Amino acid sequence: MEKATGTTATGTATASDREILLALFETALAAALPEGKFKDRLPAPPDAAKGGRTIVIGAGKASARMARAFEEEWGRPCEGLIVTRYGHGCETKHIEIVEAAHPVPDQAGLDAARRILELARSAGPDDLVVCLMSGGASSLLTLPAEGLTLADKQALNSALLKSGAPIGVMNRVRKSMSAIKGGRLAAAIAPARAVTYLISDVPGDDPAAIGSGPTIPEASDPETVLGLMRTWGIEITDKLEQVIRANTVSGDAIPGQEVHMIATPLMALKAAEEKAKALGLTPLILGDAIEGEAREAGNVFAGIARSASEHGLPAAAPCVLLSGGETTVTVRGKGRGGRSVEFLLALAIALKGREGVSAISCDTDGVDGTEDNAGAWFDAALLADAASRGLKPDDYLANNDGYSFFSALDRLVMTGPTLTNVNDFRAILVR
Repeated sequence: MEKATGTTATGTATASDREILLALFETALAAALPEGKFKDRLPAPPDAAKGGRTIVIGAGKASARMARAFEEEWGRPCEGLIVTRYGHGCETKHIEIVEAAHPVPDQAGLDAARRILELARSAGPDDLVVCLMSGGASSLLTLPAEGLTLADKQALNSALLKSGAPIGVMNRVRKSMSAIKGGRLAAAIAPARAVTYLISDVPGDDPAAIGSGPTIPEASDPETVLGLMRTWGIEITDKLEQVIRANTVSGDAIPGQEVHMIATPLMALKAAEEKAKALGLTPLILGDAIEGEAREAGNVFAGIARSASEHGLPAAAPCVLLSGGETTVTVRGKGRGGRSVEFLLALAIALKGREGVSAISCDTDGVDGTEDNAGAWFDAALLADAASRGLKPDDYLANNDGYSFFSALDRLVMTGPTLTNVNDFRAILVR
């Protein structure tokens, strides 16, 4: 992973603040990688004498690296197809990797999803199907339900992304209009044996929510979906309503299927917690499932940081406040920026340059929203540096332009695609 851009900060902050924040982030990332996670979790191989095949299928921003790690641990012949985000692929020995668009799907993702469904349907009772799913699969594994087109799904995804709806709501809506999500892929695999491995990017680690649960059966509930769309201002055309009401499944469990969670946000936070202790800090995990508007979360966390700084509560300095989850951004401006920089900018504004407080907020997949940064970091000198350059933080926040703000101050964190994804990582250092 690359270090944060920028030189040693001015003011009371020191280079070690930045180094500590980056070390915590790097430790969290390492804990979320799929390498070594398949050990002692492998299924019995198919019977070669009966012609049994091992078919590997999957989708998500971490799925290519998951495929490579599985191949290394499996050590036997296999075949299959994985679809991941552009730039998130890697070399594999047997499994084909296809790249497609995220977060708004494209034709490459549609074609890959169709091929994956065909592979699933080709599996017989003597075959083993291994499914590798991670965050991002909802967009990458796009196969519209009967009556919808790719353009319809693209428009829906764009509307969901701008609505500010939490990931659980977005995925519930996506499932209702998919031919492959919500357990529909699992139904296609049967009667073959299926084992699903998941890297969680959702608050609560609900298997049915990760990638919209292609192999996790869930009963359809059209009225609930339509209600959610109304709540979050998603236009319901006659065509969409007809598809939602017609595209139903029972949600009944499918025999012969297993599910394993191999990496979660809490695993990453626990690793950072141990790293903080080794650095002589008191760590406090505030939660692995923080949701809500990113800027509002920034205000709340600023209050907690101030309390730690002034009163030693909920932890005394030197301490670090750790959290994960997936906040959202209701897009009102025209700037550049994802939820990590939006959170961080709101946090910095609310802290008003408080001495001894620094912070980092990054998306563990290495891409904050649709930009090329993982996130950003700041120190107590941030607002003074901004003022010296004529930058007005409130204006940038109003325009959802955290990327431009932190870029101008040379405080972006650039990692490139990490090939894993356990959602956001946040650390607030109080010295």
